[in-house]
Amino acid sequence: MKETGFLTFQLSLYLAAMSDMFNIEDFLDPVNRVVLSQDESYKDGQLGKTLLVYEEEMPDLAGVDIVLVGCGEMRGAAVPPTHPAPDRIRAEFYQLFYWHTDVTIADIGNIKKGASLKDTYAALKTVLAELTDAGKMVVILGGSHDLTLAQYGMYADQQRVIDAVCVDALIDLSMDTPQRDKNFLMEMLTGEPNFIKHYNHIGFQSYYVHPHMLETMDKLRFDCFRVGMVKDQIEEMEPVIRESQLFSFDIAAIAHAYAPSNTITPNGLTGEEACILMRYAGMSTTNNTVGIYGYLPHKDKDNLTAKQISHMLWYLIDGRARGKREAELTEKEYFNEFHMAFAEIESVFLQSKKTGRWWMQLPDKKYIPCSYKDYLLAGRNEIPERWLRAQERD
Repeated sequence: MKETGFLTFQLSLYLAAMSDMFNIEDFLDPVNRVVLSQDESYKDGQLGKTLLVYEEEMPDLAGVDIVLVGCGEMRGAAVPPTHPAPDRIRAEFYQLFYWHTDVTIADIGNIKKGASLKDTYAALKTVLAELTDAGKMVVILGGSHDLTLAQYGMYADQQRVIDAVCVDALIDLSMDTPQRDKNFLMEMLTGEPNFIKHYNHIGFQSYYVHPHMLETMDKLRFDCFRVGMVKDQIEEMEPVIRESQLFSFDIAAIAHAYAPSNTITPNGLTGEEACILMRYAGMSTTNNTVGIYGYLPHKDKDNLTAKQISHMLWYLIDGRARGKREAELTEKEYFNEFHMAFAEIESVFLQSKKTGRWWMQLPDKKYIPCSYKDYLLAGRNEIPERWLRAQERD
């Protein structure tokens, strides 16, 4: 039976690769809302009652903005199978109330576990490709952090050059372990051919990162932001995230007190700060895959980490609602325009009248995301570091 199941799984992947259209249900296990609710009915207004959910049949995804998909694969972290993390998150998320009626959300269940880790990666990539091609933002409920490779692999298979953002206390570039969740960034950032235009790492904790690793990241013109800086100036992270396509969040970035499942470090982001970063990811109009990884249900306490992640999902939706209201940069009537000259460089700053966000112009006339702080620096005749880094990468 195991051999038959393996062959069926491989055949499904092959047929998907050979056909432009396929049934994503082949790779998914449905959701059981009765089990998640513990046989209690959801109240009017709760997400568990308003979401479009794959139970007996796949819902119509035509008008959906955000699609949730679980992937509890943990072999990359060498963790034995325990309670499925995505369902523990769902149980908490479904109890929250639905405020953002202009954002339609569907939950299509869990990726089936492949015969090997690579099989699970392949199944996840296939489902992500189908949904993002249809214009959906896909949220992956992990699973270990190495599933980010499947996120990236979907873009690489399509030869799409992207900006990527990871939020993590660690920088997973370890050379001395075969464990995938500790070294996946090596393949993602240095593999050939490579489709990473720019990489930002948010929330690393210095005492866990070798100084040479940061030197390497800087030589690659990638940007890394220490957790202390993020906490002091979290609004500066919004421009960092704004033009990303891939967003990956490891709950190791959240302090243990807010996410008891994180036993790597007692320090890190607060629960509120994690929610703010997720809101920024939701506001991005380019971001179409978001992964939340590293949740270990057997290490959780009173389901507090699952509750924390459910709140992060709620704020992602809040950000999506805000982002949908943003105007295009070509719609000049919706922006305040400021012509500036700093260090003998002429530039233009734009501020959105709808969201308050800022952009600044480079010498090639392209606009990049920036912050109010960058505008103030330019006003003092100083060159914003964000401007300099963008020029270095060009």
